[in-house]
Amino acid sequence: MANKKVCIFSAQHLPHMGGVERYTLNLCKKLIEKGNEPVVVTSKIGDMPNFEIMHDTRVYRFNCYPFLKGRYPFLKKDSEYKKIISILEKEHFDLVIVNTRFYRHSLVAMKFAQKNHIPCITIEHGTSHLSVNNKVLDFFGSIYEHGLTMLDKRHCDRYYGVSLACNEWLKHFHIEASGVLYNSIDVHEVDELRKNKCEDYRKKYNISKDATVITFTGRLLPEKGIPQLLNVMSEINKKRDDVYLFIAGEGDLEAYIDQRKNDHIIPLGRIDFNHIVALLDDSDIFCLPSFSEGFSTSVLEAAACECYIVTTARGGSKELVINKDYGMIIENNSEELLLPALEEAINDKEGRIHATKLSYQRLCENFTWDTVERKVEMIMDEFNK
Repeated sequence: MANKKVCIFSAQHLPHMGGVERYTLNLCKKLIEKGNEPVVVTSKIGDMPNFEIMHDTRVYRFNCYPFLKGRYPFLKKDSEYKKIISILEKEHFDLVIVNTRFYRHSLVAMKFAQKNHIPCITIEHGTSHLSVNNKVLDFFGSIYEHGLTMLDKRHCDRYYGVSLACNEWLKHFHIEASGVLYNSIDVHEVDELRKNKCEDYRKKYNISKDATVITFTGRLLPEKGIPQLLNVMSEINKKRDDVYLFIAGEGDLEAYIDQRKNDHIIPLGRIDFNHIVALLDDSDIFCLPSFSEGFSTSVLEAAACECYIVTTARGGSKELVINKDYGMIIENNSEELLLPALEEAINDKEGRIHATKLSYQRLCENFTWDTVERKVEMIMDEFNK
């Protein structure tokens, strides 16, 4: 594939950082590497410009209402919207990719593709309804999501999950997925960053090489299981003082985590990718006790840095950690399950090392952006037949 133009609609994009944003960024990089031109259409949150070029990719931003502190941007159909749509309609796109179903932004993307006779696919990144940790709001949110998805299906009939677990979730909306476009990682980039580390976190925080370092990276949200992780860590530190927990990221729980910090619980805030790799390279165990995931980028990064993975059965992680030889998958993020899982991992250094080698090998063989780009190429070829 070469000289193809792909328009990617994603309600959130850089500089906001999350799994979907990183998926879009890395797919764009690989498309450009193969001689193609991606264009990203996203939301304007805060003082970001309506247009800029980021990482050699044109980025257009619709004005929006930043509901839920920006977690749910609701597109405005104003003069700027009309201006951007007019620009896009003059392009000759070979494919429209829609990230996630449940934004107004997504429906606009599907209608745009249909109106302009452009092949369109939607990529599913979740395995549960969007949650704001309020039962009443979550209930009405799920009704809204079902209604919006019914409209989506009128305008797009090709859906792909970033994991098999996402494809299973699509069946909840009576959608049969067309395939999988796995969340992935550039292993070679990570390897180079590990060789040229920008930070030594053990040295910086006076942590010995014999101590066990557990790390969480990602958005600091309740559904990521952070309260449970902190409670379990407190229990571990009652028994031993050679275990440390780093938490890197930003989100609703930043203040809560700061209140819980001590010599063994170390919040770092948001750090860039280079520092994430350096942190994971200094870590023994990566823990993501989430109850809602598609296929966590953080898990892939941890595997690339040869961390032992402890996570839940939610989402696509179990497609990387396929059995206990590859890491630890627990049924849910209850403290009753999380505590013994982490204690077992801490105490079994030899087993951890064996598992990290297997998970790293599986990562390299199955979850790379080259593989995803080739599948996107095949999808475009199918549409062009």
